[in-house]
Amino acid sequence: MATQSNSSTDNRITYETDGYICLIGLNRADKRNAFDSHMIKQLSQALTRYDSDDNLRCALIFAHGEHFTAGLDLMELQDKWDKGAFEFNDNEIDPWGIGGKFRSKPVVVAIQGTCFTAGIELMLNSDVVIASDNCNFAQMEVQRGIMPFGGATVRFVAAAGWQKAMPYLLTGKNFDAQTADKLNLVSEVVPNGEEYQRALTIVKEICTAAPLGVQRLLSSAQDASRNGAKSALANIHGYLPHLFHSQDAKEGAMAMVERRAPEFKGR
Repeated sequence: MATQSNSSTDNRITYETDGYICLIGLNRADKRNAFDSHMIKQLSQALTRYDSDDNLRCALIFAHGEHFTAGLDLMELQDKWDKGAFEFNDNEIDPWGIGGKFRSKPVVVAIQGTCFTAGIELMLNSDVVIASDNCNFAQMEVQRGIMPFGGATVRFVAAAGWQKAMPYLLTGKNFDAQTADKLNLVSEVVPNGEEYQRALTIVKEICTAAPLGVQRLLSSAQDASRNGAKSALANIHGYLPHLFHSQDAKEGAMAMVERRAPEFKGR
């Protein structure tokens, strides 16, 4: 049975848990889920809560309504750029992975409809992205007098390559789900309406894996992304002693011998 946090008409983010799964919903559908300062703060709080809950193994970020997000609510944020709207301390997770505490557990994202600017950068900072075939993307900051500052200048380019990324970054022009797939910005494109269930299926599959192994794997991949292959390769063996002596490693070996599905406890 899913459990939901206390709700109010002011909640920009919904938070539910179902077993090992955390469900985080963008909940400002009347504004096409545009991020204002309150929504940014609440998403950080939701991700921080998820990451610190030992019972939770994977999160799914989705959107209420027809659209994932129209990006940033520039009018509401206009006088908040220099007042901490995008600053996160060492105990808070930055949804865009620029500052704050680094996320230690996986996040899957389901996207439909409009996905602009901060929405693209949010999915680029996730681990698996399932997009509806009706998605409409744009990294349009240069058309609003600013520039992307949630990671697109690095992650969009890393995913798509310089020559493929720059036509979209430098112009802010729109592109569709099929183009996003070709640019390696999404994991899969599915028929409209199937994105949530497909994403949830992957979340459930991740939850069957050994949590400690998943977290260390994610940490190593993040190390490579931030610090380069040489650093990540040098650090790989540091993860092994803790994993090899874990109860989950013993359970994985026994399950293989006994030809059954393992039951991992995250210990």
